[in-house]
Amino acid sequence: MLAHSAPMLAPKTKPTIYYPETDHQPIPDGEYQVPLLVQVCSTLSVHFNKIPCARVNGNVFLYYEEGNPRRTVAPDCYVVFDLTPKAIQSLSLQPQGHNTYLIWEVGKPPDFVLEIGSPSTKRTDLVVKRAVYASIGVSEYWRYDQSGGKFYGEPLVGERLVDGEYQRLPMSEDANGRVWAYSPALNLLMYWDDGELRYWDPVAKEWLLSYVELYALRLAADARAAQAKAALLTERAAGIISDARLAELQPQLRPPRGAGR
Repeated sequence: MLAHSAPMLAPKTKPTIYYPETDHQPIPDGEYQVPLLVQVCSTLSVHFNKIPCARVNGNVFLYYEEGNPRRTVAPDCYVVFDLTPKAIQSLSLQPQGHNTYLIWEVGKPPDFVLEIGSPSTKRTDLVVKRAVYASIGVSEYWRYDQSGGKFYGEPLVGERLVDGEYQRLPMSEDANGRVWAYSPALNLLMYWDDGELRYWDPVAKEWLLSYVELYALRLAADARAAQAKAALLTERAAGIISDARLAELQPQLRPPRGAGR
C-alpha cells in the first residue's frame, strides 16, 4: 500500500510594500525654505557632479527600515559618496529607480545632511531628525539658519558622528561676523555670510558658485561672444563695402587714356 505524500505548499510570496515618493503636502514654510533649499542643493550638485560615485539631492523621502514605510525622514539636502552602480540606479529617476532613498537598497546612509531652519521645522530639526540621523549613521549633520539664529539659536552648526553620538565641529567667527567651520565629509569650508550659505574649496582655493552666479557668468560670456561676433561681422562688412566702393571708384582713379604722353 502506497503512502500518500503531503501536499506541496506554494511558497509564500513576500508582500509588496509601497514606499511613497511624496505625502502630497507642500514643503513646510515653502515660501521661505524653497529658494534656500534650491540654492544649497544646486551649488553642491554642480561641485560634486564631476565625481561619478557621488549624489546630491534634497527634499526626498529617506526610508531607513525595510518593510516599514512609516520609518521615514526627508532631509533638506543630502550628499552621499562611494555609491555602487546598483545604488546609483536605485537613486536615479530611470524606470528601474525611484524618487526615494531606500537605505537597504543604496547600502549606506548619506554622508552629509543639512537642514534649513524655518518657523515650523526648528524643533523637528533640533530633536527628532537629529536623533534619526544619529541612529541610522549619518556621519555629518549640519543646520543652517539664514536668520542668524532665530530658529536654531545660532547661524550655522556642524556635528560629526562619534560612537553613535553627535559632537560639534569647531566653529569660528571672523571680524566680519561670518561664521564658518570645516566639513570633513565634503572637504569644504562652510560659511554663514550675512544670511547666505557659502562654500570655500581649500583645494582649488576658490568659492563655489551658486546656480544664479553661474547663470550670470554664462550670460556674460554669451554677451561677450555676441559682441565679438558682431565686431567680426562689422569688420567683414566694412571690408566688403570698401572693396565694392573701390571697384565703383576705380574708373575715376584711372588716368584718362593718353594722359602723360
